[in-house]
Amino acid sequence: MELLLKGVAIGTGATVLMDLWAIFLWKVLGQARPNWAPVGRWFWHLKNGTVFHDDIGTAQPYAGERALGWIGHYAVGILYGVVLALIVGRAWFAAPTFLPAWILGIVTVGAGWFLLQPGLGIGVAASKLPNANTVRFLNLVAHTVFALGLYGTALLLR
Repeated sequence: MELLLKGVAIGTGATVLMDLWAIFLWKVLGQARPNWAPVGRWFWHLKNGTVFHDDIGTAQPYAGERALGWIGHYAVGILYGVVLALIVGRAWFAAPTFLPAWILGIVTVGAGWFLLQPGLGIGVAASKLPNANTVRFLNLVAHTVFALGLYGTALLLR
C-alpha cells in the first residue's frame, strides 16, 4: 500500500510539473496551451470501442470532454507514477535517482506517439501534422520534465 500511495504522489507531482512547463511555454515562448478537450472526446469514445479516429474533431462531441481530458491526463500521469513505484520498489524511494524516472518518461512517449496521436487522427508520432518534428521534440522534452517531476517528488517524499 505504501508503494501505491508513493506512486500516486510522484505521478501527481510529475503531472503538475508537466502542466507548469506547459504554462511556461505558453507565457514565455508563446506556445499554444494544451487543449485537453480532444483527449477527453477520445477517452469518451473508448467506451464504444473506438480507439482510432480519422479526425477526433469530427467525432460526436461530449459535453464534459474538457474536464474528462484533464481527468484522463492526471489519471495517466498517476498510473505512470504507480508503475514506476512498483518497478523500482522501496529502495529507490530511500535514495531516488533520475535515470529510472527518465527511462519511464521517455518510454511513455510511445503511448502518445503510437496510441493517443493516431487515436486523435494526427498520425503515428504526429506524422500528419506539418510541424511533426517540432511536436515530437516537444513531446520528448515534456516527458523529460515529467521524469524530473517523478524524481523531484520522490526526493521530497524521502
